[in-house]
Amino acid sequence: MDKIKLEILGLSSSQSQAGSFALVLGEEQGNRRLPIIIGMFEAQAIAIEIEKIIPNRPMTHDLFKSFAHSFHYKVLEIVISDLKEGVFFAKIVCSNGEENIEIDARPSDAIAIGLRFEAPIYTYETILAEAGIVLSDEAEDDIAEIKTEIKSSSKGKREDPEDLKNYPMDKLNDMLSDAIEKEDYERAAKIRDELSRRN
Repeated sequence: MDKIKLEILGLSSSQSQAGSFALVLGEEQGNRRLPIIIGMFEAQAIAIEIEKIIPNRPMTHDLFKSFAHSFHYKVLEIVISDLKEGVFFAKIVCSNGEENIEIDARPSDAIAIGLRFEAPIYTYETILAEAGIVLSDEAEDDIAEIKTEIKSSSKGKREDPEDLKNYPMDKLNDMLSDAIEKEDYERAAKIRDELSRRN
Protein backbone atom coordinates (compact mmCIF):
# COMPACT_ATOMS: atom_id res chain seq x y z
CA MET A 1 0.00 0.00 0.00
CA ASP A 2 1.43 3.39 -1.04
CA LYS A 3 2.14 5.87 1.71
CA ILE A 4 1.21 9.55 1.52
CA LYS A 5 3.57 12.06 3.09
CA LEU A 6 2.08 14.53 5.56
CA GLU A 7 3.28 17.78 7.09
CA ILE A 8 2.23 19.59 10.25
CA LEU A 9 0.11 22.60 9.35
CA GLY A 10 -1.00 23.84 12.74
CA LEU A 11 -2.05 23.36 16.33
CA SER A 12 -5.02 25.08 17.91
CA SER A 13 -7.39 24.74 20.84
CA SER A 14 -10.08 22.18 20.12
CA GLN A 15 -13.53 23.73 19.82
CA SER A 16 -15.22 20.39 20.55
CA GLN A 17 -13.26 19.13 23.58
CA ALA A 18 -12.14 21.42 26.39
CA GLY A 19 -8.49 20.99 27.34
CA SER A 20 -7.68 19.32 24.03
CA PHE A 21 -5.99 20.56 20.88
CA ALA A 22 -6.44 19.94 17.18
CA LEU A 23 -3.29 18.88 15.37
CA VAL A 24 -3.81 19.54 11.66
CA LEU A 25 -1.77 17.49 9.20
CA GLY A 26 -1.88 18.04 5.46
CA GLU A 27 -0.84 15.87 2.53
CA GLU A 28 2.34 17.26 0.96
CA GLN A 29 1.12 16.80 -2.62
CA GLY A 30 -2.55 17.60 -2.20
CA ASN A 31 -5.16 19.69 -0.44
CA ARG A 32 -6.64 17.22 2.05
CA ARG A 33 -6.22 17.83 5.76
CA LEU A 34 -6.18 15.29 8.58
CA PRO A 35 -7.23 16.81 11.94
CA ILE A 36 -6.38 14.76 15.03
CA ILE A 37 -7.54 15.67 18.55
CA ILE A 38 -4.68 15.38 21.04
CA GLY A 39 -4.09 16.13 24.72
CA MET A 40 -2.52 19.24 26.20
CA PHE A 41 0.75 17.55 27.21
CA GLU A 42 1.30 16.09 23.74
CA ALA A 43 0.39 19.41 22.10
CA GLN A 44 2.95 21.13 24.31
CA ALA A 45 5.60 18.51 23.44
CA ILE A 46 4.96 19.07 19.72
CA ALA A 47 4.87 22.87 20.05
CA ILE A 48 8.14 23.24 21.95
CA GLU A 49 9.94 21.10 19.37
CA ILE A 50 8.48 23.13 16.50
CA GLU A 51 9.47 26.34 18.30
CA LYS A 52 12.91 24.88 19.19
CA ILE A 53 12.53 25.72 22.88
CA ILE A 54 14.81 23.75 25.19
CA PRO A 55 13.17 22.88 28.54
CA ASN A 56 15.24 22.88 31.73
CA ARG A 57 14.65 19.14 32.18
CA PRO A 58 14.03 16.56 29.44
CA MET A 59 10.41 15.82 28.59
CA THR A 60 9.27 12.22 28.06
CA HIS A 61 9.78 12.45 24.29
CA ASP A 62 13.29 13.86 24.78
CA LEU A 63 14.00 10.94 27.11
CA PHE A 64 12.89 8.53 24.37
CA LYS A 65 15.34 10.19 21.97
CA SER A 66 18.23 9.95 24.45
CA PHE A 67 17.38 6.32 25.18
CA ALA A 68 17.23 5.46 21.46
CA HIS A 69 20.55 7.18 20.76
CA SER A 70 22.19 5.33 23.64
CA PHE A 71 21.26 2.02 22.00
CA HIS A 72 22.07 3.24 18.47
CA TYR A 73 18.49 3.36 17.22
CA LYS A 74 17.09 6.06 15.02
CA VAL A 75 13.53 6.80 13.97
CA LEU A 76 13.10 6.37 10.23
CA GLU A 77 9.48 7.44 9.89
CA ILE A 78 6.12 7.89 11.59
CA VAL A 79 3.11 6.19 10.02
CA ILE A 80 -0.48 6.96 10.94
CA SER A 81 -1.43 3.40 10.22
CA ASP A 82 -5.06 2.84 11.12
CA LEU A 83 -8.38 4.40 12.08
CA LYS A 84 -10.84 2.36 14.12
CA GLU A 85 -14.10 3.77 15.49
CA GLY A 86 -12.76 7.31 15.23
CA VAL A 87 -9.46 6.51 16.97
CA PHE A 88 -6.18 6.95 15.08
CA PHE A 89 -3.30 4.49 15.49
CA ALA A 90 0.35 5.09 14.60
CA LYS A 91 3.64 3.26 14.30
CA ILE A 92 7.14 4.53 14.99
CA VAL A 93 9.49 2.81 12.54
CA CYS A 94 12.96 2.50 14.11
CA SER A 95 16.25 1.02 12.93
CA ASN A 96 19.55 0.06 14.51
CA GLY A 97 21.18 -0.30 11.11
CA GLU A 98 20.56 -4.04 10.93
CA GLU A 99 16.83 -4.42 11.48
CA ASN A 100 13.71 -2.28 11.39
CA ILE A 101 11.27 -2.38 14.28
CA GLU A 102 7.72 -0.98 14.35
CA ILE A 103 6.48 0.36 17.69
CA ASP A 104 2.77 0.93 18.25
CA ALA A 105 1.99 4.44 19.55
CA ARG A 106 -0.63 7.14 19.77
CA PRO A 107 -0.25 9.55 16.82
CA SER A 108 0.42 12.49 19.16
CA ASP A 109 3.32 10.71 20.88
CA ALA A 110 4.63 9.31 17.60
CA ILE A 111 4.66 12.77 16.00
CA ALA A 112 6.28 14.41 19.06
CA ILE A 113 9.03 11.78 18.89
CA GLY A 114 9.30 11.93 15.10
CA LEU A 115 9.89 15.70 15.22
CA ARG A 116 12.85 15.16 17.53
CA PHE A 117 14.41 12.80 14.99
CA GLU A 118 13.35 14.93 11.99
CA ALA A 119 11.51 11.85 10.71
CA PRO A 120 8.89 12.14 7.95
CA ILE A 121 5.21 11.50 8.70
CA TYR A 122 3.08 9.28 6.47
CA THR A 123 -0.40 7.81 6.25
CA TYR A 124 -2.37 5.69 3.79
CA GLU A 125 -4.96 6.65 1.18
CA THR A 126 -7.66 4.67 2.99
CA ILE A 127 -7.23 6.84 6.10
CA LEU A 128 -7.21 10.12 4.18
CA ALA A 129 -10.26 9.00 2.21
CA GLU A 130 -12.14 8.23 5.43
CA ALA A 131 -11.03 11.06 7.73
CA GLY A 132 -9.41 13.66 5.48
CA ILE A 133 -11.17 16.93 4.77
CA VAL A 134 -10.72 19.58 2.09
CA LEU A 135 -10.76 23.03 3.67
CA SER A 136 -12.17 26.20 2.17
CA ASP A 137 -9.83 29.11 1.39
CA GLU A 138 -11.07 30.87 4.53
CA ALA A 139 -10.26 27.86 6.72
CA GLU A 140 -6.83 27.63 5.06
CA ASP A 141 -6.18 31.25 6.09
CA ASP A 142 -7.18 30.38 9.67
CA ILE A 143 -4.67 27.52 9.72
CA ALA A 144 -1.95 29.82 8.42
CA GLU A 145 -2.64 32.14 11.36
CA ILE A 146 -2.55 29.40 14.00
CA LYS A 147 0.42 27.49 12.57
CA THR A 148 2.73 26.43 15.40
CA GLU A 149 0.62 28.39 17.93
CA ILE A 150 -0.67 26.86 21.14
CA LYS A 151 -3.33 28.75 23.03
CA SER A 152 -2.67 28.23 26.71
CA SER A 153 -5.55 26.90 28.74
CA SER A 154 -4.02 27.94 32.05
CA LYS A 155 -5.51 30.95 33.83
CA GLY A 156 -3.88 34.28 34.48
CA LYS A 157 -2.90 37.30 32.45
CA ARG A 158 -0.38 36.79 29.68
CA GLU A 159 1.81 39.45 28.14
CA ASP A 160 0.93 40.03 24.51
CA PRO A 161 3.64 41.12 22.05
CA GLU A 162 2.75 44.80 22.61
CA ASP A 163 3.29 44.51 26.39
CA LEU A 164 6.66 42.79 25.90
CA LYS A 165 7.98 45.77 23.93
CA ASN A 166 7.89 47.82 27.13
CA TYR A 167 10.36 45.59 29.01
CA PRO A 168 14.16 46.05 28.99
CA MET A 169 16.35 43.20 27.70
CA ASP A 170 17.54 42.03 31.14
CA LYS A 171 13.95 41.82 32.39
CA LEU A 172 12.94 39.84 29.28
CA ASN A 173 15.80 37.40 29.85
CA ASP A 174 14.67 36.90 33.46
CA MET A 175 11.08 36.39 32.27
CA LEU A 176 12.25 33.86 29.67
CA SER A 177 14.12 31.83 32.31
CA ASP A 178 11.09 31.96 34.59
CA ALA A 179 8.71 30.83 31.82
CA ILE A 180 10.94 27.88 30.90
CA GLU A 181 11.31 26.89 34.55
CA LYS A 182 7.50 26.92 34.91
CA GLU A 183 7.17 25.01 31.61
CA ASP A 184 5.03 27.81 30.16
CA TYR A 185 6.36 27.30 26.66
CA GLU A 186 3.81 29.49 24.90
CA ARG A 187 4.94 32.49 26.95
CA ALA A 188 8.60 31.51 26.50
CA ALA A 189 8.17 31.47 22.72
CA LYS A 190 6.64 34.98 22.74
CA ILE A 191 9.44 36.35 24.91
CA ARG A 192 12.07 34.63 22.76
CA ASP A 193 10.51 36.14 19.64
CA GLU A 194 10.62 39.62 21.19
CA LEU A 195 14.29 39.14 22.12
CA SER A 196 15.04 37.97 18.57
CA ARG A 197 13.35 41.05 17.12
CA ARG A 198 15.72 43.26 19.13
CA ASN A 199 18.91 41.42 18.10
